[in-house]
Amino acid sequence: MPGGAAAVSRWRTHGQASVASSPRGMAVLSLRAPGPWQAIQVWADRTLLTPHTGVTSQVLGVAAAVMTPLPGGHTAGRTREARWDAMEYDEKLARFRQAHLNPFNKQSGPRQHEQGPGEEAPDVTPEEALPELPPGEPEFRCPERVMDLGLSEDHFSRPVGLFLASDVQQLQQAIEECKQVILELPEQSEKQKDAVVRLIHLRLKLQELKDPNEDEPNIQVLLEHRFYKEKSKSVKQTCDKCNTIIWGLIQTWYTCTGCYYRCHSKCLNLISKPCVSSKVSHQAEYELNICPETGLDSQDYRCAECRAPISLRGVPSEARQCDYTGQYYCSHCHWNDLAVIPARVVHNWDFEPRKVSRCSMRYLALMVSRPVLRLREINPLLFSYVEELVEIRKLRQDILLMKPYFITCREAMEARLLLQLQDRQHFVENDEMYSVQDLLDVHAGRLGCSLTEIHTLFAKHIKLDCERCQAKGFVCELCREGDVLFPFDSHTSVCADCSAVFHRDCYYDNSTTCPKCARLSLRKQSLFQEPGPDVEA
Repeated sequence: MPGGAAAVSRWRTHGQASVASSPRGMAVLSLRAPGPWQAIQVWADRTLLTPHTGVTSQVLGVAAAVMTPLPGGHTAGRTREARWDAMEYDEKLARFRQAHLNPFNKQSGPRQHEQGPGEEAPDVTPEEALPELPPGEPEFRCPERVMDLGLSEDHFSRPVGLFLASDVQQLQQAIEECKQVILELPEQSEKQKDAVVRLIHLRLKLQELKDPNEDEPNIQVLLEHRFYKEKSKSVKQTCDKCNTIIWGLIQTWYTCTGCYYRCHSKCLNLISKPCVSSKVSHQAEYELNICPETGLDSQDYRCAECRAPISLRGVPSEARQCDYTGQYYCSHCHWNDLAVIPARVVHNWDFEPRKVSRCSMRYLALMVSRPVLRLREINPLLFSYVEELVEIRKLRQDILLMKPYFITCREAMEARLLLQLQDRQHFVENDEMYSVQDLLDVHAGRLGCSLTEIHTLFAKHIKLDCERCQAKGFVCELCREGDVLFPFDSHTSVCADCSAVFHRDCYYDNSTTCPKCARLSLRKQSLFQEPGPDVEA
C-alpha cells in the first residue's frame, strides 16, 4: 500500500476500518485493532480521502491519536504485544509526519471524537487531557513523546496533554524521565548519546523559563549594594547567594561595584546582608585579637550571618569557624576561603592563610590596601625582630624629607615624580601607618626593592638633574668642608629645631650644638636689647 496507507496497513489486517464525516470539513478514519487499545482515531483532510482506499499516500491532516482501552481484561502476553505495537506505530507515525505533513497547514487544534456507525463525532476542547488507564494497567509513556518539547524546529500542530510541556513542572518531569531513559539505555550507545543531548536541551529550556531573558536595568541599588549588570558571557562565576554556578550565556547576573558580590538576577531580592563597603567607609579598622571565639551557644547555635541552624556534628548543617571573627557560619556563608589574618601578622608575623567566611573575605579584600595599622603602637617590638621593617621605615623617612623639594620644583611637578608612589599615597604623608598589603610585600621582599628604586630616582633628581634643587642644599657650618649636604643623606644629621644639615661626625663631636640655632638666638637677643631711636630722644 503506497504512502501514508502503509502506516496503518497492519491495523487493517487485524481489525476493521471505517470512514465517517466530521464537522468543519474533516473526516475521521476509525481503525479497530486487537489488544488493549480498541480504537485509534486519526484525523485526515476530507478532500484527500478516496472511497476506494480510504487513505492515500498524501494524507496531510493527521493531528492526534487517541487510544481507549477495551472493556474486560487481557492476558499479559497480549498486553505486552500491544504495547510494542503501539511503540512501532508511534515511530512510523513520527516518520510519516516528518515526511508528508504540510508545514503550512493552519487547521484548528486536535479534537477527540468517539464515533459510532452513522454518527457525527462531537467536538472536544483541546484542553482535555488523555484518558487515564484503569487501575490495573501500568502507565506507559513513550520516551520519544515525552522528550519532544518543541526543542527542534517543527511546524505542525502538537498533541495536547503531557506531550506539550510548557511550564516548569512539566519540564522537570520530562527531565526526570529523560534521566531514567539514559540509565536504562546501553552504555556508549547512540541512543544514550541522543538522550543526553536532549537532556541538555531540556535543562536549557527549563533555565530559560526560570530566568527569562528580558530587559533589565544595568544598575540596581539594594541594601547599599550597587549592582552592575555584567556583560561577560564566558567567565565562570559562582553566585554568592545560592552557591550555584552562573551560566553567563543564558543567565543575567550582577556584580556589586563596592564589595564585588556576585549573584543571579533572580537572587537580587533574596539578599539580606548589606554591602561590606559601607562598613569599610564608616569603620575602617581590623579585629586585632587572634580568633576571638565566643562559642556556638552565644550564637544560639545559628549561623552568624543568615541565622540558619548549625552544629559541630553537622546536623542539620555543618558549623564552620571563621578565623578572623571567631564566629561560626553555615556552609552557604562559609566556603572555606583562605585569607591572611591581620591580627596574626602584627602579633606573630604569621602570613599563613586561614579559613574565613565569605563576608570576612570580602571585608579583608577591601581593607587590604588601607593604611590603618600603626605598628609602633600595636607591637613596637616587631621592628626589633624584622629587619626589613627598619629599612622600610628609613626609606619612608627619607622620602618625606624629599617631598618639600618636589613641591617647590617646577620640573619635578611637570615630571610628576610623586606619582611613583600613587599606589601608596600614605608613604608621602607619614612613616607610621602600614597596610596589610605593605606587610605582605615586605614579607615577600618586593616592597624593599621597589622603594629603593624610587628613593634612588628621587635623590638623582635633587642632587644631579635639577639645579634649583641643588641650590637648596646645605654646607656643614662646623667644618666648612665637603660637598653640598641634603637631609636625606645617610652620613648627615639634621637639627630638630632649625632643620640645618651637618656631617654626622661633626655634629656629635661638637656635643650636638647647632651653630645656626646659636646665631638665631643671638640675633633675637640683640633685637630686644637695642633701644630704638625714640627711646634715646
